[in-house]
Amino acid sequence: MNNSNAPRSAAWPQSSLLLFGSCLSVLAAVLIAPLLPAIQRDFADTPGAAVLVPLLISLPALMVALLAPFAGIIADRVARKPLLLASLALYTLFGLMPLWLDSLYLIVASRAGIGLAEAGIMTCCTTLIGDYYSGARRQRLLALQMVATSLSAVVIITLGGFLGADGWRTPFVLYAVGLVLLPLAAWLLWEPRREKATGRMQTGTFPWKPLLPLYALTLLAGMSLLMVPAQAGYLLGLLGIEKPELIGMTMGANQLAIVAGALSFRVLVRYRLDWLLLTAFALTGVGALLMAMASVHSAVVAAVIINGLGIGLMLPTLITWIMAQVSDGLRGRATGGFTSAMFAGQFLSPLAILAVTGGALVALPKAIVVMGAVQVLVALICLGVPRLGGLAVRAEAPGHAH
Repeated sequence: MNNSNAPRSAAWPQSSLLLFGSCLSVLAAVLIAPLLPAIQRDFADTPGAAVLVPLLISLPALMVALLAPFAGIIADRVARKPLLLASLALYTLFGLMPLWLDSLYLIVASRAGIGLAEAGIMTCCTTLIGDYYSGARRQRLLALQMVATSLSAVVIITLGGFLGADGWRTPFVLYAVGLVLLPLAAWLLWEPRREKATGRMQTGTFPWKPLLPLYALTLLAGMSLLMVPAQAGYLLGLLGIEKPELIGMTMGANQLAIVAGALSFRVLVRYRLDWLLLTAFALTGVGALLMAMASVHSAVVAAVIINGLGIGLMLPTLITWIMAQVSDGLRGRATGGFTSAMFAGQFLSPLAILAVTGGALVALPKAIVVMGAVQVLVALICLGVPRLGGLAVRAEAPGHAH
């Protein structure tokens, strides 16, 4: 499978591998979140531990946001597959380091390395989905990418909790999954043929004008994606609901709704993408507003379900729309921008909530109202300016697919 000039047809081994690879970013946030209190206790005597320990969960997202555009440039100008293989190797190396490191500073540095690796993995996996598939198959896989990451979060939470019983270091052994994916990627994947693009978007001319509004929407989507996981527990606490099983059920309902929203994209993609985006932001915003107004647990659950349906529909719509704006030779850079914007939104989400609340937990509903109001406003803008500055609103891409 080394002849890059031979025509290839991707099938389930390639799609499964790319979807599985897309799930690796979930480990960075979901795996380590329950471990933070134990890490804080172990490094209580380390100067600056109160600041450094929370960085363990947020630093990878910041690194992805900063580095994904450069990963996209490398993917386009050099190659996709070598970058993916190198990123998988670094992912395993940096991911396993906390098993042996005794310095909190070095553990924080390893988390920065994880973000570096994730920037390459996320950009390459999504770009290769665009390279290998076209039309309905591409749309289906982009939706399944959201489904896979949401379901993997549930699995990782379960495995992490089980492994964490033996100490906070043990769950990091899950990063050894890179040792499995690396040889599989080397065997099953190939560097796609990139033909010279034709039409208004030639290779080398990046379409900033149509993509910038989509990247702005992606940043807002990333902020929304983290709102329920990061804030639902605190919101339920304000209602006097502190049982872990009820909090877990609420977050689980949100994740399942995200899966349902992503699966619905395959059916709804036949419609205009601007109308799908309108629906997605409206659902997300209304869900957030209902969360803030909820006074009982059942109302919170209903709200996070509505919110999740919108988020699940939102991200596949955005990445499909972005890919429809570029040719083969620019797909890596376009995908890198999407990855960067999404992770930047996740990094900024808790900071935005903090800016509104000023650290006062009682002000959390107000902050969620602001977030929901912004979502609804964006939905109205999508309705009032349906083409967002002349963007094509169908899912067909101008580039060649293989």
